Amino acid sequence: MVQRVDVTGAEGVRLAAWEFREAEAEPDTRPGVLLLHGLMGRAFHWAGTARWLRERRRVVALDQRGHGQSARPPAAPDGTPTSLGREAFVADAEAAVEQLGLAPVTLIGHSMGALTAWQLAARRPDLVEAVVICDMRASALGAASQQEWEDWFHHWPLPFPTQDAARRWFGEDDPRVERPDPGRGAFFAEVMHEASDGWRPVFSRRQMLTARETWVHDAHWEELAQVRCPTLVVRGLDGELGRAEAQEMVRVLPAGQYAEIPDAGHYLHYDQPTAWREVLEPFLDAVKAEAP
Repeated sequence: MVQRVDVTGAEGVRLAAWEFREAEAEPDTRPGVLLLHGLMGRAFHWAGTARWLRERRRVVALDQRGHGQSARPPAAPDGTPTSLGREAFVADAEAAVEQLGLAPVTLIGHSMGALTAWQLAARRPDLVEAVVICDMRASALGAASQQEWEDWFHHWPLPFPTQDAARRWFGEDDPRVERPDPGRGAFFAEVMHEASDGWRPVFSRRQMLTARETWVHDAHWEELAQVRCPTLVVRGLDGELGRAEAQEMVRVLPAGQYAEIPDAGHYLHYDQPTAWREVLEPFLDAVKAEAP
């Protein structure tokens, strides 16, 4: 079963957290895991991972602000969203850990969620037992990358006539896709909802650009080096995190480990769920065994 639990994030923003449980029972005292999705994602992108994690752990996935069923941050008088950036995302994850009693928690983050995970671990080591970084770079991407994203958003053929049409476009027809990518198609199909004129994203593309603007120009090596707990860096062979950078991240981390998943892109937990589990489970078991 999946149970919604509301969390009060930074500046009072309402956040939807989702606890994956075998059955409704007494309060779960097992080791806690918080799953953090990437930009444009949602908590239920972790459903496949949560199904096996919950067998031995307390598992919560968070809809980050502006995503899923969490509230969008308030807008300034000129319409610009406020509190939609690095500090707010980290503060929201911290609030979820504390309000739900998950500490010492294992943070598993994909893309933007991975950056949130290691920034929280650097700032609040007392809350975090381990971190999993799924296909997220520590280096700055720069203005050209941000412009590419803005251009890409502009070319989305919205609205899609059906959810399947969205799945096909993101998985096959999007010019950014070099070869058919069913995992990518499935990922984006799940963040579309049926509007009056067709299928549209549940998020604001303008707000996603605003959020990305707050980290894309900066490198994040210094905070990465401050993460003292066991940390697993996982990349898809065809993902956005290159092998050389991933291995340098492991070198910088005081307790870093490296894993690579073949035949997987950026959405590796969708592309290769079995290989993802085979990489993740031994790391989590080792963390559990070493816990006091």
